[in-house]
Amino acid sequence: MHGPTQLFTVIALVSLPTVMYGGYALMGVLRDRKLTEHQRAMFRAGHAHAGVLLILALVALQILSRTALSDTTLWITCFLLLFGILAQSGGFFLHLLPNKGKLGGRVTSVGAVLLAAATLLTAYGVAFA
Repeated sequence: MHGPTQLFTVIALVSLPTVMYGGYALMGVLRDRKLTEHQRAMFRAGHAHAGVLLILALVALQILSRTALSDTTLWITCFLLLFGILAQSGGFFLHLLPNKGKLGGRVTSVGAVLLAAATLLTAYGVAFA
């Protein structure tokens, strides 16, 4: 593993403890009942998506490191993964803010598109590169 896949693997691994801390914080929020039911649901969804998508990224990065894709394509794919995860999970957290529901939905949708593009580039790398 080298270059972008190595760097982004480190980023994903370092990010995992923040998601773990988010789980701990979520337990406190649920216990203290300081949020509305909708806010709790968005907090759970954002946290869960962040964790699952980081694991997806770690798998995708391992696959990408074994392809013959150019460094430029690897960098693009890695950035798509990173920003896709941030947008997909971050959009749920935007729902926590007053009057930001539509923005949160748009950000989550953009994240889904970015992750789909990264996944398709990874599949291309496996099949053709």
